[in-house]
Amino acid sequence: MTDEPVDHRPDDEPGPIVVGADGSEISNQAVVWAAVDAVLHGRRLDIVTSATLPTGFGSEMWTGSADWVRADGERIVAEARRIAQLVPGPLEVDAQLVFDPIIPTLIDRSKRAHRLVVGSRGRGAVRRALLGSVSSAVVQRAQCPVAVVPGNSATDVVTAAQPVVVGIDGTDNSVPAIAVAFDEASRRRVPLIALHTWSDIALPEVAVAGWDTLRESERAALSESLAGWRERYPDVHVRPVVWADRPARALSAESEHAQLVVIGSHGRGGFAGMLLGSTGHALLQSSECPVLVVRRR
Repeated sequence: MTDEPVDHRPDDEPGPIVVGADGSEISNQAVVWAAVDAVLHGRRLDIVTSATLPTGFGSEMWTGSADWVRADGERIVAEARRIAQLVPGPLEVDAQLVFDPIIPTLIDRSKRAHRLVVGSRGRGAVRRALLGSVSSAVVQRAQCPVAVVPGNSATDVVTAAQPVVVGIDGTDNSVPAIAVAFDEASRRRVPLIALHTWSDIALPEVAVAGWDTLRESERAALSESLAGWRERYPDVHVRPVVWADRPARALSAESEHAQLVVIGSHGRGGFAGMLLGSTGHALLQSSECPVLVVRRR
């Protein structure tokens, strides 16, 4: 992996922050997070509501009259706009009701968006399902970074002071995630926890032969990965953390005391055609705070 940062800031990419809204409580939390994010980045917020069931590309119109569908959609759009405008700071909001299925609509908008924001599940999801069909499809197919917001938007005063966490696996796939994580920590004026895991199985330290040597080697590799970024963002206090554990388990544990977790779209165990690896899937199911999945365009 190169230790030199890319030539531009992550925020150089054009486009608005796009959030999908369906009127559910988790969706409202996603709108709040997206509005705060839009203010932080000085970008327009686009709220998109679909008057179709968010079950995939073959969705059909809701049962009922077209007038009722439109009225319900307009109510959701108006409420989402009202919620977004409660966020302090200058914010341009564009709220739209569309009559196409939400998944292909959001994926199409990802071509021009700075990032997409979705709730972890919507009002059509089975209650026990931790990741809804919309969020699952969008993180797999979107062409821009995707933020998945759970029941907690992590925008309250206490949580907003907590650090940003970035998962670093030692591959080139980590580089875009590192870039975004430093930028987010700088904008939010919070520390950055750089988490590196070097094992895909959980092992107690006492069970690992040569643990001290391995640990120091992994710490040195992590420091090398961060060196150029530390120079570019001297305002960001970085705390390197090395775990001999499964990446998803380690990131989930750190998410309990973080406001945002940033990961790459696939890691050392993935392959070129896999847009979200097993770590990403597991983390999206268990994270206590919003997760931002970053990939190269």
